[in-house]
Amino acid sequence: MLSLDDYAAIFAIIGLAGVLLLASPTLGFVLRLSGSERFSELYILGPEHMAEGYPFNVRAGEEYGVYVGVGNHMGSSSYYLVYVKFRNQSDPLPNVTAGLPSPLPAVYEHRVFVEDEGVWESFLRFSFSGVSRFGNQCFVESLNVNGSAFTVNKTAFWDAANRGYYYQLFNELWIYDPEYGGFRFHNRFVSLWLNMSIS
Repeated sequence: MLSLDDYAAIFAIIGLAGVLLLASPTLGFVLRLSGSERFSELYILGPEHMAEGYPFNVRAGEEYGVYVGVGNHMGSSSYYLVYVKFRNQSDPLPNVTAGLPSPLPAVYEHRVFVEDEGVWESFLRFSFSGVSRFGNQCFVESLNVNGSAFTVNKTAFWDAANRGYYYQLFNELWIYDPEYGGFRFHNRFVSLWLNMSIS
């Protein structure tokens, strides 16, 4: 037969197990499992804040816009750099297999701190000026991003298969590495194809 002390020990164990069961959802927010995946996300949404309606057929003198966002799932607050770059169909994109950014210069940048499990988002407005066509070429002199003009001097050649002059506006994600003492390419980029063949 069990003594009173034995019953007290059993009730204490059952009570402790009950407290741990009730507290486990809260503990999930406080304690991180060491095996959880750490990553960052980079995305573009259309002007209606949806994954549709992206600008495609563009012309000089008109303003277009998209939302650019970064999600942080790195396990702590992170300092990000988002470069905006512009290319024609022959300029190099980032090489995610080798972990290398595009060597093209950035025309615009965002520097943001994002807390763990947080999201940063900004509306990116852009327009073009100095657009001319001659023969089978289209030349873009200037790209305006969020009210600042940048000289790009990009020539695209007529793409007969897709019937257009194609450019790409893309964003690269970089993250601050304290061990390195600077920003490193975070192996993520997103882009928009733009057809400059309409007058």
